[in-house]
Amino acid sequence: MIIVAGEIHLKPGQRDAFLQAARAAIEMARAAEGCLDFAVSADTVEADRVNIFERWVSVEALEAFRGSGMDDGQMAMIARGSVRRYRAEDAGDA
Repeated sequence: MIIVAGEIHLKPGQRDAFLQAARAAIEMARAAEGCLDFAVSADTVEADRVNIFERWVSVEALEAFRGSGMDDGQMAMIARGSVRRYRAEDAGDA
């Protein structure tokens, strides 16, 4: 399993617009073959931050969906971020 997780910090006043723009990508990802979960959510502490969490069955499934990534409008809203990909070798119940 592949996990993509991290945070994106947005320019002031851009969080709601970013989340609205992300909705279509979230819906497409959740419908994509190999997607186990895909979420982009507002952080409850930092007003400029959104949290990213994705689970995929494989790198191939992730890359097949990824395509070109975010559009220029979404990229322009971002101040900085850190989103990383992880390979989960053993996924059991917590």
